[in-house]
Amino acid sequence: MDDPLIVSLRAAVAANEQDVPLRLHLAEMLLQSGRSDEAVAHAATALTNEPTNSRARELIARAIGAPDHPVGPTSAVPTSGFDWRAAESDLGDVVPPMYVEGEDEPCQTTAFDVERSGLRLSDVGGMKQVKDRLEAGFLAPLRNPELQRLYGKSLRGGLLLYGPPGCGKTFLARAVAGELGAAFLSVSLADVLDMYIGNSEKNVHELFQTARGSAPVVLFLDELDAIGQKRSLTRNNAMRNTVNQLLTELDGIGSDNEGVFVLAATNHPWDVDPALRRPGRLDRTLLVLPPDREAREAILRFHLRDRPVERIDTNRLSRRTEGYSGADLAHLCESAAELALMDSVRTGNTRMIGMSDFESALGEVRPSIGPWLETARNVALFANQTGEYDELAKYLRKHGRSGG
Repeated sequence: MDDPLIVSLRAAVAANEQDVPLRLHLAEMLLQSGRSDEAVAHAATALTNEPTNSRARELIARAIGAPDHPVGPTSAVPTSGFDWRAAESDLGDVVPPMYVEGEDEPCQTTAFDVERSGLRLSDVGGMKQVKDRLEAGFLAPLRNPELQRLYGKSLRGGLLLYGPPGCGKTFLARAVAGELGAAFLSVSLADVLDMYIGNSEKNVHELFQTARGSAPVVLFLDELDAIGQKRSLTRNNAMRNTVNQLLTELDGIGSDNEGVFVLAATNHPWDVDPALRRPGRLDRTLLVLPPDREAREAILRFHLRDRPVERIDTNRLSRRTEGYSGADLAHLCESAAELALMDSVRTGNTRMIGMSDFESALGEVRPSIGPWLETARNVALFANQTGEYDELAKYLRKHGRSGG
């Protein structure tokens, strides 16, 4: 038998359908009574009348994940006012305490975080050619020091990953660290550059000192074209000095870089200072292209693994997403999920993510690497005198983007 209060609230809402607070109060009562479907319907109606109502959104989110049995009195959520205890609990791991007692010495910390990577190359879907090149040109000599000495293979130098944005260069670098059983230290432009003169060079030195102290380690320099931009293209002395410091650290002048394996990534290798790519520095390059069909299917499955999906044909989707980057595929899954969510809010009935959502999302999410391909085309046609971009030119010809 219905709770008399719920019956009264239903009657009151029926008499005044535009009263949003009253309807949300009814939704709260229904949710506490274990009637999540009916609670969603009332909260969705309230959201239709007031699209920015945060309480209606919160009720829908709770109702979608609510248990099918009535919630006990100890787990009831306040219907009004601000729950300071809950807020304190939520922020406890985010906001550090204002005062600390009993510390005699300040904690010594570094600006750069060294982590452990659990990824392996087997976790990278598809991309067989890229993985084979990594194995032969970089990983095999590191794993076999006896053969390296026998053939006189130098372990100096690093590897530069280049290609369009969002295609998994950082993911590959983490997988390399996992293959080597090494620590992983990743930095980008924002981690190094500083507005005060001399601080950027100091940051670069501290970065390499941290890496040397954590060896064996994969030091990953992201956005290398920003950190190590051609000195001929900048009139900023601070940037020139930062590049000079980076060159010094890569050469290991005054320090030993043993066990520090340097990987870097860039979308625009043609903007990287040539001195950074000389022998003994980042002297090997690897082109990382948009994922192939097998890799696209693996990426789609990865981004759908924790979502409520129904009869999704990832094989068909992988065939229809030629030229999509990994980031584009992640955005496609996010867009399909958003369409299903909004439809559930609108109808008041929660449902799974289906192929119809992906059909709609494909009409909106297009490949994002077009501008990069245009720039790459110009480089492959007019700035490839040394042949260093022959692999890129071959890809562009194969996909009809060479202009020839």
